[in-house]
Amino acid sequence: MKRELEPMRLRSRDTGSCKRALITGGMGFIGSNLALRLVELGADVTVVDSRVVDCGSNPWNLSGAPREIKVIERDISEAAGLQREISESDVIFNLASEISHIHSMQYPQRDCELNAVAQLRFVQACERFNPGVRIVYASTRQIYGIPRYLPVDEAHPIHPVDYNGVHKYAAMMYHLIAARRGRLDAVVLCLSNVYGPRMAINIPCQGVLGNFVRGLMRGTRLEVFGNGRQLRDPVYVDDVVDAFLRAAEVRRPRSRTYNVGGPDALALRKIAQIASSAAGVAAPVIHPFPKERKSFDIGSYYSDSSLILRELGWKPRVKFEEGIGRTLEYYRKELSHYLEPDCDHTGCKLTEQKSARGMIAAAL
Repeated sequence: MKRELEPMRLRSRDTGSCKRALITGGMGFIGSNLALRLVELGADVTVVDSRVVDCGSNPWNLSGAPREIKVIERDISEAAGLQREISESDVIFNLASEISHIHSMQYPQRDCELNAVAQLRFVQACERFNPGVRIVYASTRQIYGIPRYLPVDEAHPIHPVDYNGVHKYAAMMYHLIAARRGRLDAVVLCLSNVYGPRMAINIPCQGVLGNFVRGLMRGTRLEVFGNGRQLRDPVYVDDVVDAFLRAAEVRRPRSRTYNVGGPDALALRKIAQIASSAAGVAAPVIHPFPKERKSFDIGSYYSDSSLILRELGWKPRVKFEEGIGRTLEYYRKELSHYLEPDCDHTGCKLTEQKSARGMIAAAL
């Protein structure tokens, strides 16, 4: 399917030159796909990433760019050192994060440092160095917790079930409060289950769809926990990138939040079946929830994305059957860069001694 290059306008309103985009977490899954698309569109792109493998950072994600992407290795918690990059940016895409729900419950202080404290410091630096700049922040469906109704819209109560959701919500509010005070121009995207090329499939705690792809690349039958009837709306990364581009240009009042979900609500067992069939692997097996995972299960979830359709003209275009096919094709070609022995994490344990500083990397 041919990708549309709109709606990103490539000229700065101030200088008339190519737009200058700053992407935090730009070596991670979504951040790298966004960086490559922006370069394709002609923007000048700077990536800030702390290069932490455990959070999903992978330099290979930026390979194949048609021209140079400037990369700065730095924590966003040290945003004072990014004065020039922040002040010269026409738009900032903030995707630096840790997304593991299990990690957040094992090491809540670490998760707070990564997803809340560091984000507050970064927002304050943006207020100081580039007042009024447009920031598009990547939040998560996890802030809503167990759905009280479906589909979940932006008015749904906030009730996260783990510390990761709590801290991501705090970071979201830092952006929105700064925008409401006139200090920034913020748009927040609450993302559903994103999948596609450049997922950190070597890290089990990074998400169910990445786990599925890792297993399929090894020829392993997929395991689905629970009864498999839980609904999800997987959204392909190219569609998510389009949402970020539209959010960068929306001319709406400051302080906007949009849900970004996939085109269809599918049962997890159906997702696993489609993926297994595409990979030529035997049908998945269903298992009861392990005790350590049950507390994180929110049941069914799928997004109401009608607001972003009305206001930004965005809708998901890639069906799961097509998207998972593209994803598997990518990993068949590039697998060695994602499952090398030194980055093939078989567990989710982290040492308590590992400092939160230096861990602000791309997890999305």
